[in-house]
Amino acid sequence: MNMTLRNRLYRILEMKQEASRISTFVNSFIMLLIVVNVIAIILESVSDYQLAFGRWFWILELFSIAVFTVEYLTRLWACVENPGYGNGWRGRLRYMVSPMALIDLIAILPFYLSMFVSVDTRMLRILRLLRVFKLSRHFAVLGVLGTVMRNESKTLISAIFVMMILVVLSASGIYVVERHAQPDAFGSIPSAMWWATVTLTTVGYGDVVPMTVTGRLLGVLITVLGVGMAALPAGIIASGFTTELARRRESYEMAAKRVLMDGEINSDDRRQLAVKREQLGLAAEDAKQLLKKAALDSAVTKQGETRVCPHCGEPID
Repeated sequence: MNMTLRNRLYRILEMKQEASRISTFVNSFIMLLIVVNVIAIILESVSDYQLAFGRWFWILELFSIAVFTVEYLTRLWACVENPGYGNGWRGRLRYMVSPMALIDLIAILPFYLSMFVSVDTRMLRILRLLRVFKLSRHFAVLGVLGTVMRNESKTLISAIFVMMILVVLSASGIYVVERHAQPDAFGSIPSAMWWATVTLTTVGYGDVVPMTVTGRLLGVLITVLGVGMAALPAGIIASGFTTELARRRESYEMAAKRVLMDGEINSDDRRQLAVKREQLGLAAEDAKQLLKKAALDSAVTKQGETRVCPHCGEPID
């Protein structure tokens, strides 16, 4: 298939099947550069390292900015190859406001802003650390986590709202029973909210503790409540993560069964399944097992010979 330069660059950057070797090298290099950047930014905050290796940190920064800028501009130019964005400047504008494009822009924008605006170096360092979010493009699990957070957003907000109510009630209760014994720590409800928060989340720093018997009994009750309430968000996310992975596996299995309807898998079918796997963010081994299962189910359903091996999913000549 003849491809234009723009189409080829798009396939390389988006890790399409037709450009797998070059794409793997380019994207692996970008991932490595992101990790090196994050490590360098962390080490740069240590004054001894900054004095000893400041020049090398600066060279790495210039090199990284050059690479990330070329990557961003190339993605912006080639994004119209994706039908989802459309053609022309409108398609590029839609891409520019997409989450991943904004992350790419944030990765380079602080450097260029610092050339025209005086920026606190500490704030600039924090902004540069945001480059770590570029890894979300290369790790499917982060995309799954983002989907789970969106799907479970209402439930998570409800759980956080309940936690906030408990914090206010706990702070109010400890304020009533401890304000005379410890006016510095529990002299007001806002002051008591620090203790209520660390107690409900079962962190318990121990910097502020109730002194009265009533206050300690209330602390025990709040701690017991906190054990269950603090685990709610984690449980919601874990449940949503499991559900989302199951949904993606089911979607891939259904796609595999559709291509197996004629009893064989040709090159176009394999390309279609590869694209589907990339879209769903499934591991290659996971997809292979699902293909085997789909082939076996298809063979059982047809109750006859199939031209696809039920054990490996390979076409039988």
